Amino acid sequence: MAQWLHMSQLIPCLPDDTVNNLYPPPAFPIEVRHFLADWIESQRWDDFVLEKVEMESQARALLEQTISMLQTMAQQNSNVVDRMKLMAISRNMTRFQQQPLQFGVMVRDILRKERVLLSTVKSFLTKNICPPPPMSNPQQYQQYPNRESSFLNLQDVDHLVLKVLQLQEVRKQKHQLQEDLNWERQNFEGPTQPNGLDPSSSEIQKRKNQIQDMEFNVKKSFELLKECVDCLDQCQTRLISRLKTWRWEQHKATIGHPFDDNLNPLQTCLLQESVLVNRKTLVHTHLSDVSFSSLVVEKQPPQVIKTQSKFSTTVRYLLGEKVAPGKPVMLKAQIINEIQARNLAVVPADNVGELINNSAILEHNTATKSTCATFRNMSIKKIKRADRKGSESVTEEKFALLFSAEITITGCDTPYRIQMISLPVVVIVHGSQDNNALATIIWDCAFSEPDRMPFVVPERVPWRMMYSTLNSKFTSEVQTQHGLDHYNQHFLAQKIFDKPDFAEDYSNMMVSWAQFNKEVLPGRPFTFWQWFEGVMELTKKHLKTYWSEGLIFGFIGKQHLHLILKDRPNGTFLLRFSDSEIGGITIAYVSASENGGQKIQNIQPFSKRDLEIRSLGDRIRDISHITHLYPEFPKDEVFKKFYSGNGFHIQSILHRQLGVYSHLGSCSETGTLTLKFGSFGQM
Repeated sequence: MAQWLHMSQLIPCLPDDTVNNLYPPPAFPIEVRHFLADWIESQRWDDFVLEKVEMESQARALLEQTISMLQTMAQQNSNVVDRMKLMAISRNMTRFQQQPLQFGVMVRDILRKERVLLSTVKSFLTKNICPPPPMSNPQQYQQYPNRESSFLNLQDVDHLVLKVLQLQEVRKQKHQLQEDLNWERQNFEGPTQPNGLDPSSSEIQKRKNQIQDMEFNVKKSFELLKECVDCLDQCQTRLISRLKTWRWEQHKATIGHPFDDNLNPLQTCLLQESVLVNRKTLVHTHLSDVSFSSLVVEKQPPQVIKTQSKFSTTVRYLLGEKVAPGKPVMLKAQIINEIQARNLAVVPADNVGELINNSAILEHNTATKSTCATFRNMSIKKIKRADRKGSESVTEEKFALLFSAEITITGCDTPYRIQMISLPVVVIVHGSQDNNALATIIWDCAFSEPDRMPFVVPERVPWRMMYSTLNSKFTSEVQTQHGLDHYNQHFLAQKIFDKPDFAEDYSNMMVSWAQFNKEVLPGRPFTFWQWFEGVMELTKKHLKTYWSEGLIFGFIGKQHLHLILKDRPNGTFLLRFSDSEIGGITIAYVSASENGGQKIQNIQPFSKRDLEIRSLGDRIRDISHITHLYPEFPKDEVFKKFYSGNGFHIQSILHRQLGVYSHLGSCSETGTLTLKFGSFGQM
């Protein structure tokens, strides 16, 4: 609890924005840090990293302990207001149950930020060389960040601020100090003492001491200047690293990872760095590196681009306020291939594609304080493809957009060439290629390494990484908190590896790109990704609420289906995604067999078109054979809210729309529906 004791003394001196960024109220309010201080500091949070999916169970255990302790404290608290607040906090923290690693990383970062703050204060109190300018209150330590991730730069930036303020104060005095020193030396070292003083007198010794003090202070001012340069180096390294992290998080957002696209705190830090040290040599030394890193593709182009189709993208220059006035800065875009992306030190001479509307002016918006170039109505007129290797298809070839400009920074005579590439894109010529192109992008975003050579990806990855990607993409695409469970995971593994009878752990088995989206599934005309993406699309458009409320079992294999339904009463059913069709959902249910026993049957899958005509809820109501959702929920209680206002007039609908129900057999005059059921193996 030692760290919290120190923080609790510092917090009253911090701005409210700083405290709220450190302990975000919706996710981890300060009350959690206060009430659970001892326990929090006794756990090993530093081990958590989002990419370490094997740590998920440990993160989940810590999350559940946190929620449990908050609930216990709430029940034991006699103050009604505190009790209600603690209960509300514990409920809010359940948001992390689908992604517990985010919780672990969040707490890790909070503790790190606390240590940075405490270290900054300690450093200032113990290491300052000469007194800084008067500071009204400790709030000036926290000047830049208003975004959680910006705390990563806090120690270096704040320390630099203090040193530069000291340097500015010394520089004000340095000229006069040097003149005084020269005057004293001249008088002291002259052939005669101007005042007739005895050289052995105490006055002479006093004069010597004054000269030594002045020389010492001049020396210290140069040492302080060197320390400022060192601090600037550290700050610049951290800021550039944070920019790389921002780009990496933007890349991962394609597969559903959380991403905060707010660039304003980073821009503030970069601009502050560019003006903190106003000596020209320092500006030239450091601004060039920062300038190269400050061009950011804020809004990426689509990662699957169809030729002749219009799209837009926005590029932002974070040092826009420092651009020298005069001629507008023109940003140009060109499409480059993988080989050109690996050699950006050379300006690409060979055009691999023709871009329409490929230039835009950097414009400064005073309201948002952002400097952006927005490329509107851009399109790829034609594309030149590389020679393909083996069975490689056109949807596996990756390109990128390269944005470049020459820019002059105020205070610098030499213009800089700045450039930045987009995330990889796949160029297609027909809509039928979209699904396979998206698979290329998913694999790239999920399994590429930071700072890789463009656009290298592994050929095989462990199943645990593949499943994490599928789960993240599914939940983000459907926009639900209800992820895939371990039953779904096991069936998906059985399907991609074609091991329906394998009951062991798949986690470390390697899945290849070919298994993901090159080889068709056994007995099917489609790949694993094409099938999975079809389910995802169906769920997003027609089944989101059903899925989010846990009414759809989802991905389940034959053996497991028989296992859980074999002892259930007739009429028990569950909803599962079709194994034989792309984008279908079917109903598996228990019915009486001809010999008086039981059998499990499946209704022919409902497709996207079927559900556009009549909702899943109404279809469940129409089928009298099914009565209870597994394990034993009466269907009318569970699905009542999904029923439409009117009953199902089957005859009138069939008369109006012949052929709508390809899976319907016949219907009687009373509207009783008789279904023909496909065998289990064909579903």
